[in-house]
Amino acid sequence: MDSASYFDSPIEAKPKAITPVSVIIACALLLLAIGIPIVYSASTASKYGASTFVTKQLIGVGLGVCVAFVVSRFDLEHLRKYAVPLLVVAIILLLLTLVPGIGIRRNGSSRWLGTSSLAFQTSEFAKVALIFCLAHYLAIKQTHIGKTVHGYCIPLLMIAAITVPISQQKDIGTAGLIFGVGIIILFLAGAKFAKHIVPTIVIGIAGAACLVIGTENRFARLDAWVKHTVPDSWLAHAVSQIMAWRNYTPKEDIDAWQLEQALSAFAVGGIQGAGLGQGRQQITFLPEAHTDFICAVIGEELGLIGTLSVVVLFMVIFIAGLVHLRRAPNMFQYLLTAGAILFLIMPALINFYVVTGVVPTKGMSLPFVSYGMSNLLLTGALIGILLNNQRNWPRPAFSKRERILREVVQT
Repeated sequence: MDSASYFDSPIEAKPKAITPVSVIIACALLLLAIGIPIVYSASTASKYGASTFVTKQLIGVGLGVCVAFVVSRFDLEHLRKYAVPLLVVAIILLLLTLVPGIGIRRNGSSRWLGTSSLAFQTSEFAKVALIFCLAHYLAIKQTHIGKTVHGYCIPLLMIAAITVPISQQKDIGTAGLIFGVGIIILFLAGAKFAKHIVPTIVIGIAGAACLVIGTENRFARLDAWVKHTVPDSWLAHAVSQIMAWRNYTPKEDIDAWQLEQALSAFAVGGIQGAGLGQGRQQITFLPEAHTDFICAVIGEELGLIGTLSVVVLFMVIFIAGLVHLRRAPNMFQYLLTAGAILFLIMPALINFYVVTGVVPTKGMSLPFVSYGMSNLLLTGALIGILLNNQRNWPRPAFSKRERILREVVQT
């Protein structure tokens, strides 16, 4: 069947003035409006100057808008034939970051390609490639979802092919995020919960535990978090025993510092906040204030009101995304869009957990708000997928002449 047949019906449903996607776009714009002045304030103590960060952030916003526009104009059904090559390119880029002399190292991690002044985080591209390839494969294998090899092992290999190189980049947080999104997509496609999903989650948790225990810096960070949050619990005792067994050196003063300063920022901000640009924690006390811990700057300067406003905006994006998913015309579009929404919401959820001490400190940018061009390009691509839906989903899901689903083009 020609890919154009998906849109060949002369009858088109007129889009409503307010749609779930338009609500998501409005929330994204509000988050960007909050993020740019907060980035300026959070980077005032940088040796490069706040104006440098804001300029790069504005450039990133412009490029993100361009990416969103380009993705919104693609025929996603036609691009499905490139799903596997896209995943292969993503894997190659991830492996290149591990090659000495090619990958760029920052803070002990090698996650970037490019130059020292202009670098791209390859894991952001891998997120898009993975959800695109998973959605395509699971859509054409709907009749095999319950089978172990085609419905479980092959999709799991796709997820592992992305998460394993990222874990070797010393970015276990992003690896865990991608693993979680991949498993959710597999579940949404119809994988058996007890037979496939639960064992995979157990294996994933065990693998993450081995990575944490096997690296002194990671485990010391976990030890600091446990002692700060539940100092007299059985968990703190168990972690201390493992520290002694592995002969690791406690680093509570260093690794707990970031969390303590973030919580201090929230305390100083109170209900109404100190005022935009009046925050002090980011000047000398709070590390990574313009990226991973930007929510703490919002808490200090805009107070509880500003922090809850950001949380509510992400909640609205999630709810609007769920409403939007109900209109998906086929399994491929459904899974692809679900992946896009998850990659917008789950990093925000993890970021909120980290800055409030619910989970150990781990780098995770706040979408639309945190400084970072790679993050803005990713969110631009994800928003582009939703805009693409906005353009095409009002049209009938079936061809009027043939009356068959698009998924039968491949078996």
